[in-house]
Amino acid sequence: MPTYINIQCSTDGYPLQLSKLERLSNWLLKQCDVADHNVSIALTDDHHIRSLNNQYRQKDSPTNVLSFPFADGADQSTLSQIQVRELGDIVISLETAQRETLEFNQTFDHRLSWLLIHGLLHLLGYDHERSKNDEKIMLLKEQELLNKLNLKRGQQMAHLAINVDHIATIRQARGTTEPDPVAAASICELAGASGIVIHLREDRRHIQDRDVFLLRETIKSKMNLEMGANKEIIKIALEIQPDLITLVPEKRQELTTEGGLDIVTQKKKIAKTIDKMSKGIIPVSVFLDPDRDQIATASEIGATFVELHTGRYADARSEQDQQHEFMLLEDAAEYAVSLGLRVNAGHGLNYQNTARLAALETIEELSIGHAIIARAAFSGLDKAVRDMLHIVQTAKFTL
Repeated sequence: MPTYINIQCSTDGYPLQLSKLERLSNWLLKQCDVADHNVSIALTDDHHIRSLNNQYRQKDSPTNVLSFPFADGADQSTLSQIQVRELGDIVISLETAQRETLEFNQTFDHRLSWLLIHGLLHLLGYDHERSKNDEKIMLLKEQELLNKLNLKRGQQMAHLAINVDHIATIRQARGTTEPDPVAAASICELAGASGIVIHLREDRRHIQDRDVFLLRETIKSKMNLEMGANKEIIKIALEIQPDLITLVPEKRQELTTEGGLDIVTQKKKIAKTIDKMSKGIIPVSVFLDPDRDQIATASEIGATFVELHTGRYADARSEQDQQHEFMLLEDAAEYAVSLGLRVNAGHGLNYQNTARLAALETIEELSIGHAIIARAAFSGLDKAVRDMLHIVQTAKFTL
């Protein structure tokens, strides 16, 4: 492959997926018409890049990216005779890149993409420090590549699944027949939802057996049945054959699901449930906190999806805490994909905090319920769904 990645520091704490970085580099080489050339990417820390910056640019400070063209100072006629296909080296400081995610309100992945583009253009002869005109030329080329990259990412749009449990909660509060979650699911689908989520709890506090069977007959998109690994519920799931089941923890005293399922300590039990569903040809997702050990276990026992618990991200009270939780989710999603898992996410998402997660190309679907049903009380369900769908479908980061 034309891209070689060299790790020169610890990568612990960085949401880094090397295979994804390699694919991006190879894609950029193709976009710049140098796909037949090789490039080396060195990932390092502030200490090392500061040393290089001081040695080669006489600047005694760390920087984000440095480029070292292979042909610098070489005899061009000699290089052309031996047909050298080496562009050179791009050195990126992971420490500086991570700091800049906060400064520019970007994900680590998107910041790394910009630094790679910037470094590659320097290898190709662009230089913003040479003159004002050269700065303008390089900036235009950067923007051209970023636009292409955003378009490429935009084609991998996240889907929106609506959880209608809260419609059933309102109905059960009066013990009547209205509002009906079956009717609500139809409205959500007509408004553009790509799936309907229901949680059949052991205590039947909202969704009832009747709802499950009727929804299986009426849902036109995709039915995602959330459930605990309970024998009775497993039997119902095998009977109705939902398009997906999501295994979640259940506590009778909780108002809503409070955290991810601990499958590390329940490995045998969850593995047996997944095996039963596999025999019934029902794909399984597990609802997990953004924890690598949990995700690795999900992959090991045969899950098809993980649904990342976004509660701590949604509940974060400071910008710094939210950024921290977001980075954990970003890293967890990339790690899950690297293991061959597909990724959904949900819990606590609303009209203010959803866009950032929807822009992650690693996440296929967002499951949202409470915020949409709450808004529906004022605007109507159709409009509430369409408003959220617009946020999900137009979500992207400006790099």
